[in-house]
Amino acid sequence: MTTPATPTSATPIPATPTSATRTERRTAADTVPASRAPAPTGPSGPARRSAWPAVRHFLGFGAPGLLVYACFVLAPIVLSVGYSFTNANQFAPETHFTGLDNYTRLLGDEEFLTALKVTTILTLIVVIVPNVCGLAVALLLDRDGWLYKALRSVFFVPVVLSAVVVSVVWQAMLTDDGLVNTVLRSLGVDTPPGWLSDPDIALYSVGFIISWQMLGFCAVVYLAGLQGVPQELHEAAAIDGAGPWLRFRKVTWPMLAPALTINTVMLLITGFKAYDHIQVLTNGGPGTGTTATLAFSVVQTGFTANRTGEASAMALIMLVIVAVVSSVVLRFLQRREVDF
Repeated sequence: MTTPATPTSATPIPATPTSATRTERRTAADTVPASRAPAPTGPSGPARRSAWPAVRHFLGFGAPGLLVYACFVLAPIVLSVGYSFTNANQFAPETHFTGLDNYTRLLGDEEFLTALKVTTILTLIVVIVPNVCGLAVALLLDRDGWLYKALRSVFFVPVVLSAVVVSVVWQAMLTDDGLVNTVLRSLGVDTPPGWLSDPDIALYSVGFIISWQMLGFCAVVYLAGLQGVPQELHEAAAIDGAGPWLRFRKVTWPMLAPALTINTVMLLITGFKAYDHIQVLTNGGPGTGTTATLAFSVVQTGFTANRTGEASAMALIMLVIVAVVSSVVLRFLQRREVDF
């Protein structure tokens, strides 16, 4: 009688890679895509593209403009900041550091506060009148035809003219014996107003002239916005029964939000830095400072009274006011664009 053999547990022996297996692995490694292969490294790390082409392009195209900007914008601002803390005077060779004396003196100076008030009133006129009238002109000229194209050019001509030329022409028209008063006398007005000689209306006359010159700019910007409104929106609103006024208020006006932002910021800066018109039309008068803006006061203080330090402080205050107000208005109008 034979005894059956009992099975024994055998431990598996790891297989050693054969030469064929190693050859297959090398072949698979050679076929890895180049995009997954590690980047070649040099003695100082991964290889990088040379930055010289970008530097060369900057030196060729950006450096001249940056140099001009630094010389004529940044350098004067830096010098003004330094002068504003001194008692610099063109005819006083000794210049001393005075700290914040110029700024504290200006905050209590009646002439400076009057100039700030005049600038604010003039800026409000320049912002409101061209915006409203420019939108009306754009709505009237938003039509096809050679006549409307010619009228667009006519309205834009004052924008390209110099402020001095515009001021000289209007000064001749608004004198006591000028064209405007002559027409008023022919219509039966015995005593026409002194448009530039009456302290009560001189500032409004200057504001009207600046608004007249900027009217074409606002009209062109609004006209570009009107031509960008999809015609399908007007047709859909008309099908729903919306009249012309409702279509303008619900369709056209929201689409003009970017144009309103551009015009308002540009007019705001134009009103705050008004100088040429004031110098030619009224020279800050009539009277004492009735039309003297901040920019006019800066020039008069710095170059007529030769108080360079005080003029620099006034210029920096004006710069801060313009920057802050423009930033706030821009942020508000851009948020309005998003809401629309």
